[in-house]
Amino acid sequence: MENRCRLGLVHRKPGGIVQVISAQVLSGTTLTLGWLGYVPLLTWAASQVRWVELFTDRRRQHLLFGTVFCLFALWLVRRDFDTGVSYHFIGMTAVTLLLDWPLAVLGGFMAQIGLLILGRQDLAALGINGLLLVGLPVLVAEACAIGVERAQPRNLFVYIFCSGFFPAALTVLACLSAGLGLLWLNGRFAMPEWLGDFVGYLWLMMFPEAFINGTVISALVVFCPEWLETFNRTRYLQAPWKEDER
Repeated sequence: MENRCRLGLVHRKPGGIVQVISAQVLSGTTLTLGWLGYVPLLTWAASQVRWVELFTDRRRQHLLFGTVFCLFALWLVRRDFDTGVSYHFIGMTAVTLLLDWPLAVLGGFMAQIGLLILGRQDLAALGINGLLLVGLPVLVAEACAIGVERAQPRNLFVYIFCSGFFPAALTVLACLSAGLGLLWLNGRFAMPEWLGDFVGYLWLMMFPEAFINGTVISALVVFCPEWLETFNRTRYLQAPWKEDER
């Protein structure tokens, strides 16, 4: 049975390899539109990266490649059920807060290339995979981060929850809804019977994703706040008595 859970569609090939999203369950038009949306996104992200700073700062290079490796490993860890459902986490919320959105998009693309080399993705479906697994999560995380920054809260827990936990949970809702909608529009996929329990499954998926990303951000805030590109150390870590003096 062809099915998909959480991030996207899966298709079990004769060799037993599970695709994140298979080109066989999507129409040619959808695959083309995926590339037409993903290539400009990659181009825009590449144009926004501060390449001189990246090439001269060894710390940022280590952060980028270390994050790509962790993201690649996270996407490889999945639970495949007999029905063909594949479950795995996204992790792009923490990546976006750590690297900022341009490098997050490029880092997600590099992780996708690793999956492609291992045969875990179809080249034809790489574009639509990128929009669902990279573009959409980065959009949600960046929008929430911008909203938090505009509010300029001084409470550290507001940043952790509203930029870490909440966007990760919202990402699951957005990616799963977009994936199911894509299947429905293509009309090549028989929707599973368990969709009647969609809300119950959704909660079971949202909480672990939020917990993983929120925990990573909490640890970085405590131990390495300088690593987070979207974290305002001056405001969040300001001594309480300095605020009282104003």
